[in-house]
Amino acid sequence: MNNLVLRATSGAVYVGLIVLSILFGGNWGFAALCMLFGALATIELNTLCAGGKQSAATLLTDVAGSLIIISAPALLLFYGTSQPVLSTAAFLCALVAYLLVRLTMQLYITGTNALQSMQASLAGQLYISLPLALASLTYLISGHAIIMLMFIMIWLNDTGAYLVGSRIGKRRLFERISPKKSWEGFFGGIAFCIAAAVVAKLCFANQAPGMSIGAMCIYGVLVSIFATWGDLVESLIKRTLGVKDSGRMMPGHGGLLDRIDSLLFVAPMTFLYIALHFIL
Repeated sequence: MNNLVLRATSGAVYVGLIVLSILFGGNWGFAALCMLFGALATIELNTLCAGGKQSAATLLTDVAGSLIIISAPALLLFYGTSQPVLSTAAFLCALVAYLLVRLTMQLYITGTNALQSMQASLAGQLYISLPLALASLTYLISGHAIIMLMFIMIWLNDTGAYLVGSRIGKRRLFERISPKKSWEGFFGGIAFCIAAAVVAKLCFANQAPGMSIGAMCIYGVLVSIFATWGDLVESLIKRTLGVKDSGRMMPGHGGLLDRIDSLLFVAPMTFLYIALHFIL
Protein backbone atom coordinates (compact mmCIF):
# COMPACT_ATOMS: atom_id res chain seq x y z
CA MET A 1 0.00 0.00 0.00
CA ASN A 2 2.83 2.39 0.85
CA ASN A 3 4.38 1.80 -2.57
CA LEU A 4 1.00 2.46 -4.22
CA VAL A 5 0.61 5.74 -2.33
CA LEU A 6 4.18 6.73 -3.18
CA ARG A 7 3.62 5.92 -6.85
CA ALA A 8 0.34 7.84 -6.94
CA THR A 9 1.88 10.85 -5.21
CA SER A 10 4.93 11.12 -7.46
CA GLY A 11 2.76 10.56 -10.53
CA ALA A 12 0.37 13.31 -9.43
CA VAL A 13 3.27 15.71 -8.89
CA TYR A 14 4.64 14.86 -12.35
CA VAL A 15 1.30 15.40 -14.08
CA GLY A 16 0.57 18.50 -12.01
CA LEU A 17 3.85 20.14 -12.96
CA ILE A 18 3.17 19.54 -16.64
CA VAL A 19 -0.42 20.80 -16.59
CA LEU A 20 0.37 23.88 -14.50
CA SER A 21 3.38 24.83 -16.62
CA ILE A 22 1.35 24.54 -19.84
CA LEU A 23 -1.84 26.26 -18.73
CA PHE A 24 -0.56 28.83 -16.24
CA GLY A 25 3.22 29.10 -16.65
CA GLY A 26 3.22 31.25 -19.76
CA ASN A 27 5.94 30.92 -22.35
CA TRP A 28 8.73 30.66 -19.80
CA GLY A 29 6.82 28.19 -17.61
CA PHE A 30 6.79 25.37 -20.13
CA ALA A 31 10.32 26.21 -21.33
CA ALA A 32 11.52 25.99 -17.71
CA LEU A 33 9.84 22.60 -17.30
CA CYS A 34 11.55 21.32 -20.46
CA MET A 35 14.88 22.60 -19.14
CA LEU A 36 14.31 20.82 -15.81
CA PHE A 37 13.42 17.58 -17.56
CA GLY A 38 16.42 17.96 -19.88
CA ALA A 39 18.93 18.51 -17.09
CA LEU A 40 17.66 15.64 -14.93
CA ALA A 41 17.29 13.20 -17.84
CA THR A 42 20.77 14.07 -19.12
CA ILE A 43 22.26 13.25 -15.71
CA GLU A 44 20.27 10.02 -15.66
CA LEU A 45 21.34 8.90 -19.14
CA ASN A 46 24.99 9.79 -18.52
CA THR A 47 24.94 7.75 -15.33
CA LEU A 48 23.44 4.79 -17.19
CA CYS A 49 25.72 4.89 -20.24
CA ALA A 50 28.96 5.78 -18.50
CA GLY A 51 28.36 3.61 -15.44
CA GLY A 52 28.87 6.59 -13.15
CA LYS A 53 32.41 7.11 -14.49
CA GLN A 54 31.73 10.37 -16.32
CA SER A 55 33.92 13.19 -14.97
CA ALA A 56 32.30 16.08 -13.12
CA ALA A 57 33.47 18.54 -15.80
CA THR A 58 31.93 16.43 -18.55
CA LEU A 59 28.65 16.02 -16.73
CA LEU A 60 28.50 19.75 -15.98
CA THR A 61 29.16 20.56 -19.64
CA ASP A 62 26.45 18.16 -20.78
CA VAL A 63 23.89 19.60 -18.36
CA ALA A 64 24.81 23.17 -19.33
CA GLY A 65 24.59 22.21 -22.99
CA SER A 66 21.17 20.71 -22.46
CA LEU A 67 19.91 23.83 -20.70
CA ILE A 68 21.25 26.14 -23.41
CA ILE A 69 19.92 24.04 -26.30
CA ILE A 70 16.44 23.74 -24.77
CA SER A 71 16.21 27.41 -23.75
CA ALA A 72 17.46 28.76 -27.10
CA PRO A 73 13.99 28.68 -28.73
CA ALA A 74 12.80 31.06 -25.99
CA LEU A 75 14.67 33.76 -27.91
CA LEU A 76 11.39 33.98 -29.80
CA LEU A 77 9.94 35.81 -26.79
CA PHE A 78 12.23 38.77 -27.31
CA TYR A 79 11.29 39.27 -30.93
CA GLY A 80 7.58 38.41 -30.96
CA THR A 81 5.77 35.44 -32.42
CA SER A 82 6.51 36.54 -35.99
CA GLN A 83 10.15 35.41 -35.78
CA PRO A 84 10.11 31.59 -35.56
CA VAL A 85 13.00 31.36 -38.04
CA LEU A 86 15.22 33.41 -35.72
CA SER A 87 14.30 31.20 -32.79
CA THR A 88 15.04 28.06 -34.77
CA ALA A 89 18.40 29.52 -35.83
CA ALA A 90 19.25 30.23 -32.19
CA PHE A 91 18.50 26.61 -31.33
CA LEU A 92 20.74 25.31 -34.13
CA CYS A 93 23.56 27.64 -33.12
CA ALA A 94 23.34 26.43 -29.52
CA LEU A 95 23.48 22.80 -30.69
CA VAL A 96 26.50 23.38 -32.92
CA ALA A 97 28.31 25.33 -30.19
CA TYR A 98 27.78 22.50 -27.72
CA LEU A 99 29.09 19.91 -30.19
CA LEU A 100 32.27 21.89 -30.81
CA VAL A 101 32.93 22.47 -27.11
CA ARG A 102 32.17 18.90 -26.06
CA LEU A 103 34.27 17.22 -28.77
CA THR A 104 37.22 19.52 -28.07
CA MET A 105 36.95 18.88 -24.33
CA GLN A 106 37.54 15.19 -24.87
CA LEU A 107 41.13 15.94 -25.89
CA TYR A 108 41.89 17.05 -22.32
CA ILE A 109 39.99 14.33 -20.46
CA THR A 110 42.09 11.38 -19.36
CA GLY A 111 41.34 8.16 -17.55
CA THR A 112 38.12 7.36 -19.39
CA ASN A 113 37.13 5.57 -22.56
CA ALA A 114 37.00 8.55 -24.94
CA LEU A 115 34.53 6.99 -27.38
CA GLN A 116 32.18 5.79 -24.65
CA SER A 117 32.31 9.18 -22.94
CA MET A 118 31.50 11.09 -26.14
CA GLN A 119 28.75 8.65 -27.07
CA ALA A 120 27.03 9.19 -23.73
CA SER A 121 27.27 12.97 -24.07
CA LEU A 122 26.17 13.28 -27.69
CA ALA A 123 23.40 10.72 -27.29
CA GLY A 124 22.02 12.77 -24.41
CA GLN A 125 21.75 15.92 -26.52
CA LEU A 126 20.24 14.20 -29.55
CA TYR A 127 17.96 11.87 -27.62
CA ILE A 128 16.86 14.26 -24.86
CA SER A 129 17.70 17.93 -25.50
CA LEU A 130 16.70 18.05 -29.16
CA PRO A 131 13.14 16.70 -28.62
CA LEU A 132 12.55 18.91 -25.56
CA ALA A 133 13.80 21.98 -27.42
CA LEU A 134 11.37 21.19 -30.24
CA ALA A 135 8.55 20.78 -27.70
CA SER A 136 9.36 24.23 -26.30
CA LEU A 137 9.56 25.69 -29.82
CA THR A 138 6.19 24.15 -30.74
CA TYR A 139 4.64 25.71 -27.64
CA LEU A 140 6.05 29.13 -28.49
CA ILE A 141 4.88 29.00 -32.10
CA SER A 142 1.52 27.23 -31.77
CA GLY A 143 0.37 27.93 -28.22
CA HIS A 144 -0.63 25.73 -25.32
CA ALA A 145 -3.51 23.80 -26.94
CA ILE A 146 -1.47 21.46 -29.13
CA ILE A 147 1.04 20.79 -26.33
CA MET A 148 -1.73 19.99 -23.84
CA LEU A 149 -3.38 17.72 -26.40
CA MET A 150 -0.04 16.03 -27.05
CA PHE A 151 0.43 15.10 -23.40
CA ILE A 152 -3.19 14.00 -23.00
CA MET A 153 -2.86 11.72 -26.02
CA ILE A 154 0.41 10.26 -24.71
CA TRP A 155 -1.23 9.46 -21.37
CA LEU A 156 -4.38 8.09 -23.01
CA ASN A 157 -2.29 5.95 -25.34
CA ASP A 158 -0.60 4.35 -22.32
CA THR A 159 -3.97 3.89 -20.63
CA GLY A 160 -5.66 2.41 -23.69
CA ALA A 161 -2.75 0.09 -24.43
CA TYR A 162 -2.73 -1.16 -20.83
CA LEU A 163 -6.50 -1.64 -20.49
CA VAL A 164 -6.98 -3.40 -23.82
CA GLY A 165 -3.68 -5.30 -23.72
CA SER A 166 -4.22 -6.62 -20.20
CA ARG A 167 -7.70 -7.86 -21.10
CA ILE A 168 -7.39 -9.35 -24.58
CA GLY A 169 -3.73 -8.95 -25.55
CA LYS A 170 -2.39 -12.16 -27.11
CA ARG A 171 -0.23 -11.28 -30.12
CA ARG A 172 3.15 -9.90 -29.05
CA LEU A 173 4.04 -6.54 -30.58
CA PHE A 174 7.82 -6.58 -30.04
CA GLU A 175 8.63 -9.55 -27.85
CA ARG A 176 12.41 -9.23 -28.22
CA ILE A 177 12.36 -5.86 -26.44
CA SER A 178 9.07 -5.64 -24.55
CA PRO A 179 7.41 -9.03 -23.96
CA LYS A 180 4.28 -7.54 -22.38
CA LYS A 181 3.25 -5.29 -25.27
CA SER A 182 0.61 -6.66 -27.62
CA TRP A 183 -0.88 -5.68 -30.95
CA GLU A 184 -4.28 -5.54 -29.28
CA GLY A 185 -2.96 -3.05 -26.74
CA PHE A 186 -1.30 -1.03 -29.49
CA PHE A 187 -4.59 -0.62 -31.36
CA GLY A 188 -6.34 0.11 -28.08
CA GLY A 189 -3.95 3.02 -27.58
CA ILE A 190 -4.70 4.28 -31.09
CA ALA A 191 -8.45 4.10 -30.41
CA PHE A 192 -8.07 6.18 -27.23
CA CYS A 193 -5.99 8.80 -29.07
CA ILE A 194 -8.52 9.08 -31.90
CA ALA A 195 -11.31 9.46 -29.34
CA ALA A 196 -9.32 12.26 -27.68
CA ALA A 197 -8.92 14.00 -31.05
CA VAL A 198 -12.66 13.83 -31.75
CA VAL A 199 -13.61 15.06 -28.26
CA ALA A 200 -11.07 17.91 -28.46
CA LYS A 201 -12.40 19.07 -31.81
CA LEU A 202 -16.10 18.73 -31.05
CA CYS A 203 -16.17 19.87 -27.43
CA PHE A 204 -13.27 22.32 -27.28
CA ALA A 205 -13.33 23.82 -30.77
CA ASN A 206 -12.15 27.22 -29.54
CA GLN A 207 -9.13 25.72 -27.82
CA ALA A 208 -8.34 22.94 -30.30
CA PRO A 209 -5.44 23.46 -32.72
CA GLY A 210 -6.39 24.93 -36.09
CA MET A 211 -6.78 21.55 -37.81
CA SER A 212 -9.72 19.70 -39.30
CA ILE A 213 -11.15 16.75 -37.41
CA GLY A 214 -9.50 14.45 -39.96
CA ALA A 215 -6.09 16.04 -39.38
CA MET A 216 -6.61 15.75 -35.64
CA CYS A 217 -7.43 12.04 -35.93
CA ILE A 218 -4.34 11.47 -38.08
CA TYR A 219 -2.31 13.26 -35.43
CA GLY A 220 -3.79 10.95 -32.79
CA VAL A 221 -2.69 7.89 -34.76
CA LEU A 222 0.82 9.33 -35.16
CA VAL A 223 1.05 10.11 -31.44
CA SER A 224 0.21 6.48 -30.63
CA ILE A 225 2.77 5.12 -33.10
CA PHE A 226 5.60 7.43 -32.05
CA ALA A 227 4.81 7.04 -28.35
CA THR A 228 5.13 3.27 -28.77
CA TRP A 229 8.42 3.64 -30.62
CA GLY A 230 9.71 5.96 -27.89
CA ASP A 231 8.83 3.44 -25.21
CA LEU A 232 10.46 0.61 -27.15
CA VAL A 233 13.68 2.55 -27.76
CA GLU A 234 14.03 3.32 -24.06
CA SER A 235 13.33 -0.34 -23.28
CA LEU A 236 16.06 -1.29 -25.76
CA ILE A 237 18.52 1.02 -23.98
CA LYS A 238 17.69 -0.51 -20.60
CA ARG A 239 17.91 -4.07 -21.93
CA THR A 240 21.26 -3.32 -23.52
CA LEU A 241 22.57 -1.93 -20.22
CA GLY A 242 20.93 -4.67 -18.15
CA VAL A 243 18.83 -2.42 -15.92
CA LYS A 244 15.14 -2.51 -15.02
CA ASP A 245 14.60 1.24 -14.53
CA SER A 246 16.46 4.24 -15.89
CA GLY A 247 16.93 5.62 -12.39
CA ARG A 248 15.23 6.45 -9.08
CA MET A 249 14.24 10.06 -9.58
CA MET A 250 10.51 9.27 -9.45
CA PRO A 251 9.64 7.06 -6.47
CA GLY A 252 7.41 4.21 -7.50
CA HIS A 253 7.94 4.90 -11.22
CA GLY A 254 11.68 4.49 -11.70
CA GLY A 255 13.61 7.18 -13.51
CA LEU A 256 12.54 10.31 -15.34
CA LEU A 257 13.41 8.71 -18.67
CA ASP A 258 10.87 6.00 -17.87
CA ARG A 259 8.21 8.73 -17.78
CA ILE A 260 9.26 10.89 -20.75
CA ASP A 261 10.39 8.16 -23.17
CA SER A 262 7.26 8.56 -25.31
CA LEU A 263 7.50 12.36 -25.21
CA LEU A 264 11.02 12.24 -26.67
CA PHE A 265 9.60 10.73 -29.87
CA VAL A 266 6.21 12.43 -29.96
CA ALA A 267 7.53 15.99 -29.50
CA PRO A 268 9.69 16.03 -32.69
CA MET A 269 6.86 14.40 -34.65
CA THR A 270 4.45 17.05 -33.36
CA PHE A 271 6.79 19.84 -34.45
CA LEU A 272 7.11 18.37 -37.95
CA TYR A 273 3.38 17.64 -38.23
CA ILE A 274 2.37 21.17 -37.21
CA ALA A 275 5.00 22.71 -39.50
CA LEU A 276 3.97 20.62 -42.51
CA HIS A 277 0.27 21.14 -41.79
CA PHE A 278 0.50 24.92 -41.87
CA ILE A 279 3.03 25.00 -44.74
CA LEU A 280 0.95 22.70 -46.96
